[in-house]
Amino acid sequence: MRILIAPDKFAGTMSAAEAADAVAAGWRRARPDDTAVTLPLADGGPGFVDVLAHALPGASRRTVETCDPLGRPVKADYLRDGETAYIESAAACGLHLLEPAERDPRRTTSYGLGLIVADAIETGARRVVVGLGGSATNDAGAGMLTALGLTLLDSTGAALPYGGGVLSACTAIEGHARTRGVELVAATDVDSPLLGPHGATYMFGPQKGASGNALPFLEMSLSSFAEVAERQVGPVGAAELPGAGAAGGLGFAFFLLGGHRESGARLTCDAVGLDARIAEADLVITGEGSFDAQSLRGKLAAEVASGAAAHGRPCLVLAGRSDLESHPDLAGVHSVVDLVGSPEAAMREPVQGLTSLAEKVAKEWQE
Repeated sequence: MRILIAPDKFAGTMSAAEAADAVAAGWRRARPDDTAVTLPLADGGPGFVDVLAHALPGASRRTVETCDPLGRPVKADYLRDGETAYIESAAACGLHLLEPAERDPRRTTSYGLGLIVADAIETGARRVVVGLGGSATNDAGAGMLTALGLTLLDSTGAALPYGGGVLSACTAIEGHARTRGVELVAATDVDSPLLGPHGATYMFGPQKGASGNALPFLEMSLSSFAEVAERQVGPVGAAELPGAGAAGGLGFAFFLLGGHRESGARLTCDAVGLDARIAEADLVITGEGSFDAQSLRGKLAAEVASGAAAHGRPCLVLAGRSDLESHPDLAGVHSVVDLVGSPEAAMREPVQGLTSLAEKVAKEWQE
């Protein structure tokens, strides 16, 4: 059999490439005569640029000086493929850039991402695709807007400092964004609005260090800022658009700049030629760290599964943990947690656990 192994990252434990290699190693132990082909994927979060760099051999990396979520100097790579730039928001405002004690979305900023976008525009890109995910910020993209030429002012006419916690003081926005008519694309599979129980703050704020009174405070700050930004920059209603809440509200900022949203999973799958790879396979395996109801809302595993179903190929999910036992497009769902007995055990040796799971599934697989 020819096996296509096309997982997403296992957040916090393995990159997509490491996960793919672990599955392939386990499968080969049980079925050495099968051909296992790996195709690491990404949905716009961490790993987005690495996956595209592998899929686009004509593209080149560009390294720029920028800053992390707390304004400290950091270097970041992005990808240029002709007139298109592919950028990972996490390269400048990622949660992985901060120690746990530093995580505070009242202070963190997306300014560094704006510097990368500005570099891409100033060096001739006509289309800028930014993968949204894994951010440490909850500033509705205010930092990025500032880096691109807009100035956020308080009632005294002073420029606001950075961070999501000061946005309620914004009463005016001056200047013009230096985007030069470039097409801006927010690549994300998060369809949350900016505000509300499923928005940037309440849905994703806790994983970025916000808790207790910080949550309603940040929600109030974003709500106040959104009202000013929609009135002075537009369009009205941008905060309610699906994806506005992605990456701490970066989606909202892209809508203010005239950008649009595309599925990060679909964009990546198209770039790597997933459909053609599926057509060549007898079995497709995908996976991610946590496979749950949210996974079925256009995220990467669902894209792979639907592609396999369209070609009449069976598809398996191998996940770190899973709340789902089945799905119409899947031939089976298996988790490392179920194999080793607990989330703690799965986290201790993630590569070994996934390899063992793949070996077990391969032994049980009936062609």
